[in-house]
Amino acid sequence: MKTPVDRFRFRPYQRPAAGWGALRSVAHAWLDSRQPFKNLRAMLQTNQNGGFDCPGCAWGEAPKEGRIRFCENGAKAVNWEASGRGVDAEFFARHSIEDLLAQDDYWLEYQGRLTEPMYYDGNSGHYRPISWDLAFKRIAEHLNSLSSPDQAAFYTSGRASNEAAFLYQLFARTFGTNNLPDCSNMCHEASGVALKGSIGTGKGTVTYEDFEHAEAIFVIGQNPGTNHPRMLEPLSEAVARGAQVIVFNPLRERGLERFQAPQNAVQMLTNGDFALNTAYFRPALGGDIAVIRGIAKWLFQWQDEAERSGGDEPLAKAFIEEHTEGFERYRAAVDATSWDEILAYGGLDKEELERAAHIFCRSNATIICWAMGVTQHRHSVATIQEITNLQLLRGQIGKPGAGLCPVRGHSNVQGDRTMGIDDKPPAALLDALEKRFQIPIPREDGVNVVQTIEAMLADQLKVFIALGGNFAQATPDSDRTHEALQKCDLTVQISTKLNRSHLITGREALILPCLGRTDIDYQRSGPQAVTVEDSFSMVHASFGQLQPLSAEMRSEPAIVAGMAEAVLGEKPVPWLSLIEDYGRIRELIQDVIPGFERFNEKIQAPGGFYLENSAGKRQWNTENGKANFVAQALPTLLPETVLSALDKAGKNADLVLQTLRSHDQYNTTVYGLNDRYRGVKGERRVLFAHLDDIHRLGFEDRQKVDVVSLWSDEQQRRVRGFTLIAFDIPKGQAAAYYPEANPLVPLESYGVGSYTPTSKYIAIRLEPSSVPERIV
Repeated sequence: MKTPVDRFRFRPYQRPAAGWGALRSVAHAWLDSRQPFKNLRAMLQTNQNGGFDCPGCAWGEAPKEGRIRFCENGAKAVNWEASGRGVDAEFFARHSIEDLLAQDDYWLEYQGRLTEPMYYDGNSGHYRPISWDLAFKRIAEHLNSLSSPDQAAFYTSGRASNEAAFLYQLFARTFGTNNLPDCSNMCHEASGVALKGSIGTGKGTVTYEDFEHAEAIFVIGQNPGTNHPRMLEPLSEAVARGAQVIVFNPLRERGLERFQAPQNAVQMLTNGDFALNTAYFRPALGGDIAVIRGIAKWLFQWQDEAERSGGDEPLAKAFIEEHTEGFERYRAAVDATSWDEILAYGGLDKEELERAAHIFCRSNATIICWAMGVTQHRHSVATIQEITNLQLLRGQIGKPGAGLCPVRGHSNVQGDRTMGIDDKPPAALLDALEKRFQIPIPREDGVNVVQTIEAMLADQLKVFIALGGNFAQATPDSDRTHEALQKCDLTVQISTKLNRSHLITGREALILPCLGRTDIDYQRSGPQAVTVEDSFSMVHASFGQLQPLSAEMRSEPAIVAGMAEAVLGEKPVPWLSLIEDYGRIRELIQDVIPGFERFNEKIQAPGGFYLENSAGKRQWNTENGKANFVAQALPTLLPETVLSALDKAGKNADLVLQTLRSHDQYNTTVYGLNDRYRGVKGERRVLFAHLDDIHRLGFEDRQKVDVVSLWSDEQQRRVRGFTLIAFDIPKGQAAAYYPEANPLVPLESYGVGSYTPTSKYIAIRLEPSSVPERIV
């Protein structure tokens, strides 16, 4: 009898994070790389002095010698990049673009490393090989034929090195545009916008050492067990020494509950584990701003009581008086916010908020961390400003063990912004570039990711060049993004591995294969180091360890220089000469970017060097020279115009959806079809929901459904054949993996002031699946 194909399994995970499960996963990735012994030697050099920086997350390094410095997902990233499989001209001759489009994202990247430049002419249906010189010539012909430089966009992934990023922005600005969208537009843009207005810098203020001195660590909207696994160690150490670790997350994530340290022999042999938190709160989606407002309201109540009774005052009045502005306006805004509003919006009860406030009040050294659970909302900038307000109340910025910590994603996304990858660059950067290179630099703002897609759709962008990443899949509103890319005259992808962005092409397309972080980068003066900046503003060198799979691969700096030389000649620098020795690029960087004086010398130090943080020293580079309290009413979760339009159209939402990663992926890179910590095996098209919601909507656990996104326009946004999973998630909420759920995120739904897609708050409706069951 024929039965439905069923590779999907779901079994709740009962074990701690990391530990034996992580070791088994690392061993599988290592053996599957097709060059396990080479990769094992390379893995032992991950994040070590003289080794290479992990191509995964941007978490910093503990100042401890003699330790293994990679985590489970870092090992996956290394082995995934350092694959012995290759994608060459023969592969593309066998597979048409149409054939490849039928494959899933996991299959595409599993094929291995791109090994030679390829060209698609828009007619044949296949990529075919092209020489580097002809590829650069084709790019130059397209760019130099544009009627305006602003008809081109230069996208950057957060993996690009400082050297590549600096050359890339110099190329784009010499060409004449600030169209430099980057992956941070889709993740931590809100952090930069909010922090610049509040404390004068867009970066976090803490160092790794601060975690060793913190009395309390608040973790908001973040799942480090999957996204930044090396963070689990300092959290477990904090709990072990008696510090408080407070979690705010709607989902119960195993990576925030229990941890088994793979480097702790006793724990591994006894199968023991550490707690990772001392309190776990589950707010409503998007409710973090109300939760923080509730904590502040308790602080003000206790301050009033202390002033009447003469007791200990919770507010840092001397700090507030000396260092801040706007306190009275903020106090008035908090007083005007009712408890009913806070409780309804935040999803926590008053006693829970009181408990959190007591913990915050008793700590004399508090770090607050956050990630995309905070940043991918319409009111993300306001939420981060509210977090900053709370820290200012207790003077918890610019002191040991305390501060603000946006936990960045990709390994050099912070460094790329430091190097000038910015569609809205500061005037000081543009002034420095003009002075150093004696050329006019464009002053008009460029386009961010959302605006890039809109400009493509409007036929205002003709050439799109991507320095890494997977733009077609990482972006919102996937169908419209794909349509936008296909309207370009030329799309160029500088990549290590095959992904869907190579298949969603302009009328012409180029694939330019680049070296990865693990590859030895040989140039005329010898093997080269590149540099990166982590989440704690440490800049350090990275040296590849493995022989490149193909002699046709080129480094990212070399590819950027090759394009620039073909388009601009030797204006304003001898591009190809710079590539002979990357120290020459770093000399240019030190001339332009503050903090990089003696750049080549400073990266020789073990661990690199620290870029001083002005706010960390209580120097506020704001317009008024103070740290600013920002007063605001609690915002609505969706714009009133959208809510009204949905009501009038009868579009009543069944649930509110957030997108998230599985444990077997990093950003859009899917390492496998399992999500160990959530108990999912063999499938990614799943929708987590509360069992009561599933039954309320007339469905059953494990039933397949279509998910429809609701917005005020007439666009159809639907994903098909998702399997419902009854899960421990608050009622009214749902969760699904991206990029599979990205088609549901409306392009017009983005954060106020940040343009970050609202991937953590999507109104959805469920319908019976329109996908027929497959049979065998």
